[in-house]
Amino acid sequence: MSSDFDSVIVRSGTNSVKHDGRAAYFGTADVLPLWVADIDFAAPGAVTRALLERAAHPVYGYSLYPESMFDALVSWLMKRHGWEVGREAIMMVPGVVPSLYATVLALTKPGDGVIVQPPVYPPFFSAATTNGRRLLENPLCLENGRYGIDFDHLEQCARDGARLIMLCSPHNPVGRVWERAELLQLLDIARSYDLAILSDEIHADLVYPGTIHTALGTLAGGADHLITAIAPSKTFNIPGLGLSCLIAKNPEHRQAIRKVFDSLHVNNANPFSIAAFEAAYRSGEAWLDSLLVYLAGNRDCVRDYLADYLPDIRLIEPEGTYLVWLDCRRLDMNDAELREFFVHAAHVGMNPGITFGAGGSGFMRLNIAAPRSVILDALARISRAFEA
Repeated sequence: MSSDFDSVIVRSGTNSVKHDGRAAYFGTADVLPLWVADIDFAAPGAVTRALLERAAHPVYGYSLYPESMFDALVSWLMKRHGWEVGREAIMMVPGVVPSLYATVLALTKPGDGVIVQPPVYPPFFSAATTNGRRLLENPLCLENGRYGIDFDHLEQCARDGARLIMLCSPHNPVGRVWERAELLQLLDIARSYDLAILSDEIHADLVYPGTIHTALGTLAGGADHLITAIAPSKTFNIPGLGLSCLIAKNPEHRQAIRKVFDSLHVNNANPFSIAAFEAAYRSGEAWLDSLLVYLAGNRDCVRDYLADYLPDIRLIEPEGTYLVWLDCRRLDMNDAELREFFVHAAHVGMNPGITFGAGGSGFMRLNIAAPRSVILDALARISRAFEA
């Protein structure tokens, strides 16, 4: 499989946000695009075959979710994560980001506090602020090159009128895969203050060898107010197809979230997203296992290159995701200068850390889900920019 991942696929001209959106985001198209969180590899062959088979039928009408699709998801969660999920707990939804917004609207009221843990994926902030909720930030702590949760501060936030915790697990952008003990401590706080938890586990399958992702649902009890977001989009590189799901044992939670989507008359079902969703979970495992080996190689490549040639940029070692968090604070540049340097001197397009909120200043997020030759090109560009 490694030869497939080494192949460079030209994505320009396909209406790709990551590639064709460069000029709009960076002010120039002359950057190597390693920003948007999608993969520059071909999707699993099983997914492509399922899409072609569905496309061969010339009618693309309104669609239902087949039970075989739910069976594929349930089997996947059990096999990969040891998580037994009942069919009745699964809600199909049009993507994880809409789910963040819908859950905030369904489970909180205007003025309620919503806890987020920056630096974190930007929609976590906007899901609260654009809906008139109070944003309560519980910044992660960076100690000895590894991020952790400040549980004392988290409890203070819980006492400050919070109704919902939005957990990113594994965490984007810092790459932490939360340990069982950390998750149990978070659950204890949620129980003590009757908080709901929205656990975004979209990166759950993208965990490096030697690390184990613990699905929060395997630790939660029936009385816990837990909603988990799951999708094949990051795992199998099908984010453009949109389909994801929420898993909630509590029928009242499902009803409240469904009411939000119904109020907008949002239709999730799409004949192609359904076909890809099932094929990915049913037949994508071997492809994923090969991908994880390749990504680990890319991660190690970045770590070794920085140590040898760019020691003032430090890698925060990721335990999961294909996004790596680069500590650039030793470069003694402010955030505007960092962006200017990487875009116009190095010609490498990354996400500025400051866009992920508190604690992101002085960092950059690099997407390593690309052929190794592309990653090495990006690193060499940065080296040359310092030498110029």
